[in-house]
Amino acid sequence: MPTRTAPSIRPAAEESQSRTVAAVERAMDVLLYFGRSEQPDLGVTEIAAALGLTKAAVHRILTALRSRGLIAVDPVTRRYTLGHAAVALGQAYLARTDVRAMSARELKFLSERSQETATLSLRRGDMRWYADQVVPDQELRLEVAVGIPFPLHAGGASKAFLAFVPEHELDAYLRHPLTAITDRTITDPAGLREEVAVIRRRGYATSLGERQVGAAAVAAPVFDHDGHVVAVLSVAGPALRFRPDRDPAIVDDLLAAARRVSAQLGHEV
Repeated sequence: MPTRTAPSIRPAAEESQSRTVAAVERAMDVLLYFGRSEQPDLGVTEIAAALGLTKAAVHRILTALRSRGLIAVDPVTRRYTLGHAAVALGQAYLARTDVRAMSARELKFLSERSQETATLSLRRGDMRWYADQVVPDQELRLEVAVGIPFPLHAGGASKAFLAFVPEHELDAYLRHPLTAITDRTITDPAGLREEVAVIRRRGYATSLGERQVGAAAVAAPVFDHDGHVVAVLSVAGPALRFRPDRDPAIVDDLLAAARRVSAQLGHEV
């Protein structure tokens, strides 16, 4: 009779390690679910249902997370929220985030793909300014002035900021005089409000000589974890050559780049 081979048995240490990793993964899933949820607090039953875990397993995980300050519980409602340690982790991450560094690779990508100038803009109050740029290796090209402030109604990058501010901020901005930078700058509040509505619907702004004569641009917002616009990426070039409205690939590349930077800031679509 043929000799029967005994089934292999994993060493106890390896099996224990595997169980430990699985437990850590479940704990991370629970913690990340708090970050994704729009509710201020969560109960054991809804967490279990959302993640496909037993209520007993969820309770054990929450108890462990509470011991490290990552989760807190309301003693009256017995519902759970993120704890001080989780908040501290988030604040530490945000304190170390550098939108300029995050965007550098995307600017290079956009400039190489379009063979035009790619820029990063930041906002301060009712003004925005260029924080970085990557220019193409072309004799005729557009270069921007880094650090110079521009109003939020003039140009593609400016309008990309203005379009996604809260409605009360937009109303307040439109009550101020809209100064013309060029003869194409939108200075009519009603016209600018219509333009803002279009930008919100399609997710990006365009400009043809509105901030700089002879320049064309397309711009897309970068959102943070709270859905606020913290920066704008744009591609710009001489209007004689660059017409983003005639090249959907440039718009697609720009929107994809803005989404990637937004994702690094914790934004979820």
